Amino acid sequence: MPMTPADITTSLTQQFGPALQIIDGEAWQIEAPASRLLVLLSEDHTWLRALVSIAPAQEAAPYLEQLLEFNFDDTQEARYAIYEGALWGVFHHALASLTREDFEAAIARLVSLQQTGLDRSFRQRADAQIRQIIWAAKQQGQTLEDTIQTLDRFYEEGVMGDLSQDASQRQQVMDAWRAQLQRLWNES
Repeated sequence: MPMTPADITTSLTQQFGPALQIIDGEAWQIEAPASRLLVLLSEDHTWLRALVSIAPAQEAAPYLEQLLEFNFDDTQEARYAIYEGALWGVFHHALASLTREDFEAAIARLVSLQQTGLDRSFRQRADAQIRQIIWAAKQQGQTLEDTIQTLDRFYEEGVMGDLSQDASQRQQVMDAWRAQLQRLWNES
């Protein structure tokens, strides 16, 4: 059964309680500690749009390729979009065919996208770069330990990292590199 504005209010009230604000019966805003969500009806009440802000577009720019790939494979009913200098999570649906189950799944997905932010994109990009380092090291016949020693030398010489780091900070960085290289070495 298609949703009505009253159904939207009921669903959002059940999910977010007092964090819900209703604006003119055509818009709903949720201001919760973990999420901020806006749900809008089109002027003719035929379409619904739900959106969450995720990050400034400038911060998202290095990850646009990953975000578009996520749109294709992973975001399901939601999509990433850029508008007015921000990265958004967006859900559009014709109101006449929108079911409560689909609406609630979309809202949950949007909240998840907002909470994840750019972390997943950053990790995927970092993994791709680490795989390139592994590929280059293997092409040169290096072992995992040789590669770690090379990176350590780069840090000592200031080619990588920050020369002002103390020994414990540098060790933390090298431990992170070691963990990532070990995790990805046999996959690359």
